Amino acid sequence: MALNTDPAVVDSLTALEQITDTLPEIRTDTIIRLTDDDYREVAEHLGVETAAIKAVVDIEAGRAHQGFFAPGKPIINFDLTMFRRFARKHGINLSRYNGSHAIVFSRPNARRHGSTQAAQHARLNAARGIDDVTAIEGTFWGMFQIGGFNWKLCGCDDIHDFVNKMSTSERAQLDLFAEFIRRQGLDKYLRNKNWAAFASRYNGPSYASRGYHTRMASAYARHKKLEAATAKSTTAKSATAEAAPVE
Repeated sequence: MALNTDPAVVDSLTALEQITDTLPEIRTDTIIRLTDDDYREVAEHLGVETAAIKAVVDIEAGRAHQGFFAPGKPIINFDLTMFRRFARKHGINLSRYNGSHAIVFSRPNARRHGSTQAAQHARLNAARGIDDVTAIEGTFWGMFQIGGFNWKLCGCDDIHDFVNKMSTSERAQLDLFAEFIRRQGLDKYLRNKNWAAFASRYNGPSYASRGYHTRMASAYARHKKLEAATAKSTTAKSATAEAAPVE
């Protein structure tokens, strides 16, 4: 097959290669989980206590803190309502795709695809076949379920940079979340442990009825207690080591 030497095509391929070279590596063999160092470093970046960021992660991401369902495959929620909204914004007539992309307009079929998340990804992939950007905008990503339409608030260069970082590691997802709350001015509420103010702005007006603020407060207290116990144990071990006779 002959190579395409059209200058416009060559330039486009060169630009794509340059973009690809700068994207973070997506691991397809393992899921890179959060570590205590990750929490500490992100907390320092935001100027908040480690226990505060852990408390928010507990409630917003759940105790399991699952950012991925498989290596390179972040937890997602493709939202058809949001997809339709952005399609209208971009002037896309979705009725043209009802037959050819039926999976997009149907409920996720976990039995067919093996799991709910596999079904969600199949649905997203089909939607990206209609319009890539619109599909990404209409999907909620990672352990914090950040809407793709918020890619700028996460500090990303573009929407594909957002997807690649979401697909890299749980630390990358935490960094995106941290930048999102910083740019929204929510970090001050974490510094002050004003859980109600944080939850009302992050989770919306139903935060109180769903107990987001009280659950964050309880999670913070639990992590502070664990920190104190760990510090006490470390001090005791150090004292024992120092008191041990040298043979």
